[in-house]
Amino acid sequence: MGSTPHLTSPAAAANAVAASFAGLTAKLDYLSPSDVEQVRLAYRFADEAHLGQMRNNGEPYITHPIAVAAQCAEWKLDAQALMSALLHDAIEDCGVTKTELIEKFGSPVAELVDGLTKLDKLQFNTREENQAESFRKMLLAMARDVRVILIKLADRSHNMRTLSDMPRAKWGRIASETLDIYAPIAHRLGLNQTYRELQDLSFRHLRPWRYSILAKAVAKARSRRRDLIQKVQKEVETVFATANMPVRIAGREKTLYSIYKKMDDKHLSFAQVTDIYGFRVLVPNVTDCYTALGLLHQLYKPVPGKFKDHIAIAKVNGYQSLHTTLVGPAGINVEFQMRTEAMHVVAESGVAAHWLYKVNNPEDASNDRLGTKWLQSLLDIQDETRDAAEFWDHVKVDLFPDAVYVFTPKSQIMALPRGATVVDFAYAIHSNVGDRTTAARINGEQVPLRTELKNGDVVEVVTAPVSTPNPAWLGFVRTGRARSKIRHHLKTMAQTESESLGSKLLTQALRAEGIEGFPDDDPSYSALWDKLLRFTGNRTREELLTDIGLGKRIANIVAKRLVTLLADTGERPDALLLTRERFTAHESTSLGSITLDGSENASVQFAPCCRPIPGDAIVGYLGRGEGLVVHREECQVARKLQNKDSERFIGVEWSDEPIRPFKTGVVVTVNNGKGVLAKVAAALASAEADILHIDMGQDGVQDASDLRFLVAVRDTAHLETALRNLRRTPSVLRAERSSNTATNNS
Repeated sequence: MGSTPHLTSPAAAANAVAASFAGLTAKLDYLSPSDVEQVRLAYRFADEAHLGQMRNNGEPYITHPIAVAAQCAEWKLDAQALMSALLHDAIEDCGVTKTELIEKFGSPVAELVDGLTKLDKLQFNTREENQAESFRKMLLAMARDVRVILIKLADRSHNMRTLSDMPRAKWGRIASETLDIYAPIAHRLGLNQTYRELQDLSFRHLRPWRYSILAKAVAKARSRRRDLIQKVQKEVETVFATANMPVRIAGREKTLYSIYKKMDDKHLSFAQVTDIYGFRVLVPNVTDCYTALGLLHQLYKPVPGKFKDHIAIAKVNGYQSLHTTLVGPAGINVEFQMRTEAMHVVAESGVAAHWLYKVNNPEDASNDRLGTKWLQSLLDIQDETRDAAEFWDHVKVDLFPDAVYVFTPKSQIMALPRGATVVDFAYAIHSNVGDRTTAARINGEQVPLRTELKNGDVVEVVTAPVSTPNPAWLGFVRTGRARSKIRHHLKTMAQTESESLGSKLLTQALRAEGIEGFPDDDPSYSALWDKLLRFTGNRTREELLTDIGLGKRIANIVAKRLVTLLADTGERPDALLLTRERFTAHESTSLGSITLDGSENASVQFAPCCRPIPGDAIVGYLGRGEGLVVHREECQVARKLQNKDSERFIGVEWSDEPIRPFKTGVVVTVNNGKGVLAKVAAALASAEADILHIDMGQDGVQDASDLRFLVAVRDTAHLETALRNLRRTPSVLRAERSSNTATNNS
């Protein structure tokens, strides 16, 4: 890494120390010797991997991983986390593979490094407020282990400290991202020190001029008020000494960024920001916090409305303290925070506190002094299971439960409920996209539409103008929006189809009465339509036709009424048409025949009791409110209906070229044995019959059993081919079309 003479310069000597393991070792005294050795091995590996790489300031690259590991050691993270901190750039920058890391350092470390590499690939590139929030949530959700986020924050902290060495053009993007994404995450996890530092470093690089002016103003105010602050501190110490209460008092100054934000948000001048200075009063236990508050309120007057009890009601990130603002000498407002030492650990280190606190108080099994239930439960889980995944799951319950964050191809972030599928994503973009979805790709690979989305997926939806929602989607979508949009579309579609079927039926019924077509919806016929609608009880002509299509009105009764009304206006039936229609009409019905090709969706149902397919002799029944239900002619259900409700039957016939396969049931009786189901399925597949459902029954212990299949076939000839194939299969005793409802779960 360069010739030896260079090492004699002070800068080079400093670099050598920074790049060595020695500086880090001093901070690892809380680890066992074997753990320290593991961390040393990771350092050697990283040092070798980054050999020859330099940072922008001329230091060896390894100084960065060491600084990140040192920050993690401050938080007392475990050996695996420190090893991952040292190796975090190895996969991305040095061509080291995940497999290599698993072999050398074990799976947990490799997973942590892999998680960090994935987070590094995410670029936040939009300034929208809600997108920043989603991105933060996604980072937290993607990190299956909390240590990934902690290492990432340590990495970002060191990068921000050395941002001045980067080209100035990059300052804006990196500082904005830190301010929008990483500082709030640090706050959410309770890492107060890191949060304040990231904010101030971002502010310094985003608004250098404002930062320096504010820094000078604060320095000036500090020197001007030094005597005053010292006086307050003395008076406070005296009060506690008199009350015999052991306390530790520390001064606290508002960060430059929080002063700037307060001035900006509330349109204040620097002189109007009064709570720049404050004190922390650390006391032995919770009761002492409230006693300290009472003593301070006796010493100085409290500012009304400026008292907050975060001990009784802790913040969600575990922070606890009593806050009060008092009017000190010379009318200067001073803020005081009362907390215990344990609360202080949590306030400064948040989620990291469960490691810190355990290290500092190994004998304190109860950990009662942490006070907050949330952190208490984290400690318990960590102690009981040592399972990082379970620990992080628990943290996530409080952070961002049940959400999955994915990208559109244009890098917009979408938040969806856990378990959401591609179809939910499509409807979340726009109902038109959802309605026309035909296929999807996740991270560039083709996937089924029912695929559940995972955090960080890039989802691309393929649409087609002719595509419509599939009723089967209702079985797997998770979001209310997708479900309601699909239902709405299907309902509208059903209405349109029922209307068109009703129109067809009424036209046929009118022809049977000698009328060529029904009257147009023009003004000259409006009185006639009004009378007809009054007779049927419908509001509109469309509603009447839909009702006919759904079987709620009988077409020939409406037609007869219409003929009567037309006769009143002087229109008579055409005798020739009447004779021709009567002569050619379907024998068993009073209406003409309807042709079916499989394109009818909601308006026509194929009865599940007999499952008709092209080639079967069929009849059509206009069920009350169900539209047209098609049965096989020999179906027992249809025969009963015919005896009871014959006027509701109409003639139906198959088109010469149906456009899709139809479902039917097949029963196969087999000798039980190994691989029988596979053979039967292969026989059906070789006949190109799609298996939609299998019911194997409960009699697997007997010698023979019935397998019930629901299959899709083109027509009766295709079904016969499939049955022939089955009968030729070894172990099959019998194969026939089912005549009951056992396979009705379509």
